[in-house]
Amino acid sequence: MRENESDSGDGWPPRAFDPWYSGGGGSGPGPWSPAPNPGPPPRPRRRRLGVYLTVAVVAAVVGAGLTFALDSPSSTPPAGVASGTVPSPQDDAPGTGAALNQAAVKRKVVPGLVDITSQLKYASETAEGTGMILSASGLVLTNNHVIDGATQIKVQLAGHPGHSYPARVVGYDSTDDVALLKVIGATGLAPVRFGNSSLVRVGIPVLALGDAQGKGGVTPAPGSISGLNRSIQASDEGSGTTEDLNHMLETNAEIQQGDSGGALADSAGQVIGMVTAANTTSGDTTGFAIPIDTALTIAKQIDQGQGSSKVYIGLPGFLGVVVAQSNSASPQQQNTDEQQSGNTQGGPPSRAGQACLVGGQEPARTKRVAPAGTGALILGILCGTAAQSRGLAPGDVIISVNGQAITTPGSLTAVTARYHPGTVVSVSWVAVNGSRHQARMLLGNGPAR
Repeated sequence: MRENESDSGDGWPPRAFDPWYSGGGGSGPGPWSPAPNPGPPPRPRRRRLGVYLTVAVVAAVVGAGLTFALDSPSSTPPAGVASGTVPSPQDDAPGTGAALNQAAVKRKVVPGLVDITSQLKYASETAEGTGMILSASGLVLTNNHVIDGATQIKVQLAGHPGHSYPARVVGYDSTDDVALLKVIGATGLAPVRFGNSSLVRVGIPVLALGDAQGKGGVTPAPGSISGLNRSIQASDEGSGTTEDLNHMLETNAEIQQGDSGGALADSAGQVIGMVTAANTTSGDTTGFAIPIDTALTIAKQIDQGQGSSKVYIGLPGFLGVVVAQSNSASPQQQNTDEQQSGNTQGGPPSRAGQACLVGGQEPARTKRVAPAGTGALILGILCGTAAQSRGLAPGDVIISVNGQAITTPGSLTAVTARYHPGTVVSVSWVAVNGSRHQARMLLGNGPAR
């Protein structure tokens, strides 16, 4: 599941979905006190490469997808690029020739690929993957799991090593694992060519192309289509959780970590799928790709700013609090659940005046909990966020946002996900000493989810 549906709190970290948020300890400043110097952040780690590993392949559809806490947004999302440059699914039939010329296909496809590096600031890590250029103005298609948790994204043109640009998230669909990026400062890019994935048949030769192992550049992997309309359970190795993905193309091409978001091309050099997952057992690889017709339809919806219960436009707003992985409405029980889970550090309990959390740090154990019957218990405060600037501290309990009652950590996630960066919200909380506070807070840029 994605962070939006977990009981992980405001906007970060997605601890139920991303247990890689780990490391040193720390806690937030006392109410209305200046933040102490947190010291230098940990050196970023190379957390993961962008590819899902399949843990199960099932013959039947395993469900309609995941449920997200983004329904009925109460604030108007920012408009998408609305460039009209996302291509529609094509009518061109995929190449069906018996032979596939790797060099020729690579020459056609590589100029339209980019290597993606996602900086995961709040995990002090990075992730690598691949993307496909959709427009000369710099729209890029990739998997959502390649940019999940990203606070900064950089792309490098695969056809022009050394040419790198920042990119921003236009929007994403976590259920179907599709994301749309916009490269900043690049023009005249070479889009890939697309075939019609609805016409793909078992047995046609294909070539998978992506940033295998995150080494940069493009590594080709030949194979053929071995199955259609497959439903799988895919595990993100960086998070240790699984997702259901449906209607996938199956291939025996040797897909590797880092290939996610890359191209599955036919013998004519047309892209028919977006590489997403792989499973290797006894030396044999089974790969999976999202049909390109599906991926382009979702990308077009994002580009046009059409948010929905599945599609999120832009980035979510962000308070900057760390809360428990718990379904309980009781803050005391949330604290117990968190300590039993082992996510918090041992050692001294959190106290007012301690440093806020920087990337890669887990909160220390909270000894005192505010006397609130229900709400979201704060375990830690992230440095440089709205929560830190307004004096929230570990042990405090958030009870409402913009008048909407907060009853669990998950409800805080659901409510804050409805707002975008730059939105001012009114937050009410109970402090450890029992006093009640209310403050208006300017939401910052949340990590991509």
